[in-house]
Amino acid sequence: MFDPAAILGPRVSAAIEAAFGLRDVDPVLRPSQFADVQVNAALALAKQVGAPPRDVATRLVAALDADGAFADVAAKVEVSGPGFLNITLRDDWIAAQVGAQAGDPRRGLPTPEPQVVPIDYSAPNVAKEMHVGHLRTTVVGDALARTLEALGHRVVRQNHIGDWGTPFGMLIEHLLEVGEDSDAARLLETDPNTFYQAARAKFDAEEGDFATRSRARVVALQGGDEATLAIWRRMIELSKHYFNRIYTTLDVTLRDEHLAGESTYDPMLEGICDELEAKGLAVVSQGALCVFPPGFTGRDGTPLPLIIRKSDGGYGYATTDLATIKHRAQDLHADRILYVVGAPQHLHLSMIFEVARLAGWLGDTEPVHVQIGNVLGADGKILKTRSGAPIRLMALLEEAVERAGAVVDAARGDLDDDERSAIARQVGIGAVKYADLSVAHDTEYVFDFDRMLALNGNTGPYLQYAAARIYSIFRKAGLDPADARGAVVLGEPAERALGLALLDFGAVVGDVAALLAPHRLCTYLFELAQAFTAFYDACPVLTAPTDELRASRLALTAAVLGTLVEGLDLLGIAAPERM
Repeated sequence: MFDPAAILGPRVSAAIEAAFGLRDVDPVLRPSQFADVQVNAALALAKQVGAPPRDVATRLVAALDADGAFADVAAKVEVSGPGFLNITLRDDWIAAQVGAQAGDPRRGLPTPEPQVVPIDYSAPNVAKEMHVGHLRTTVVGDALARTLEALGHRVVRQNHIGDWGTPFGMLIEHLLEVGEDSDAARLLETDPNTFYQAARAKFDAEEGDFATRSRARVVALQGGDEATLAIWRRMIELSKHYFNRIYTTLDVTLRDEHLAGESTYDPMLEGICDELEAKGLAVVSQGALCVFPPGFTGRDGTPLPLIIRKSDGGYGYATTDLATIKHRAQDLHADRILYVVGAPQHLHLSMIFEVARLAGWLGDTEPVHVQIGNVLGADGKILKTRSGAPIRLMALLEEAVERAGAVVDAARGDLDDDERSAIARQVGIGAVKYADLSVAHDTEYVFDFDRMLALNGNTGPYLQYAAARIYSIFRKAGLDPADARGAVVLGEPAERALGLALLDFGAVVGDVAALLAPHRLCTYLFELAQAFTAFYDACPVLTAPTDELRASRLALTAAVLGTLVEGLDLLGIAAPERM
């Protein structure tokens, strides 16, 4: 890593040991408006060493000076306030770090101990339309998957689709009635809600023997009847085409091989119940087999049950989720399991995690609920159509691209239709994804196309435009950004501020992975783009007064472009070369 805190931290800790004999002390490095880096360790050390914080800070400065630990890095170290150390970095050191980071294939990303991390995200239902509620889990989950992989972790994508259960009896019967090669069957690929609703209407009407045949079909499906399973597999295949249209449009990394639906775990459910019963964790209560994990109670204070086998002998989501977490912990050997799932499921998942722990399945595995907040309309309520139905995700994405297309057509009439269309798709989809990712995943946000597509403010198009603007600079220079390798010189305040901003990239990406917070990367990229704008306004690049300064500023500009493009890619957002 090239960020100052990662380099200075161990040196300050060594100085603390030299001055006070205390080992492995956190130097407490913080950003500050008064310095490039602030050391706050003296305040915490004062009680331990029995001296005023300013005296501790003064002794710490002396220790740093004694071994020359900061001579190559710091231009100035001052004691400030009650005992802060304010560190001003050397300009030539910052410049050298920027050049080294630009030449690093990993661009300063940290290299943590690799982990196995299954990520459960997206999770649509077969024969049902994906709606706006699926947007956040899909987009946040994919950004986390990309980021963790970039850091060297082994990510196991787990798309836990709804592909099992009683509705499939009526869906299979409806498919057989309309014909597997009919236009009605192809609705599974284009308009699955219409297909589902048609099946449901026939089932609810109780006309003829459709409902009876549907119930019998469920028994055949769950009993492993091969003919029924073959029809069910063809239905899944048609739905996969629909899922993949959504995933391709959203530019997420989910593929068919990542499907791990409810049906995957069906053979395990009886064994899960038997094991929990044998371990004394599951008991029969009112005819159902339940686990009562300690610490979970209802509003009246009575123990809250996790029902793992219903009184009619059937299994529910809880049983499947227990089988899922056992598989991920024990068969996939997960270090962390991320469940990118709506916030309302927090109680359910907490109970699942606790039962898995009590059963001894987790070991050192850490399950984490990455809670997803709601998408709201302008009225502050969950975003829905006027009829009260959830908004279809594909319709929402198509509208985003259409709106972006109108903006691109008006601004770039000089480009041909195909290029304008490609840019409109990148901008429209990028705007929707960035609006989602730029807020904390467990909070709600208001869906507003006008704000999302704005070219100013903390938006996806603003960052995409910043990248496109830099591509334009290099086209005018007649230079490939990869060939901008001049030595970086930081003479102006705006150059220096931009150099420091670049050095934070690796630490920010590390924080995103550790805290599971993609919005931190969004904030960083926005601030980097702002720092570049300030630099570009204050420091001529192509018309710099000397060839050396022009080469330096082009190298700094190329470093910004590389960081913007890579950062946006970690979020799953494209960086158009023209806008």
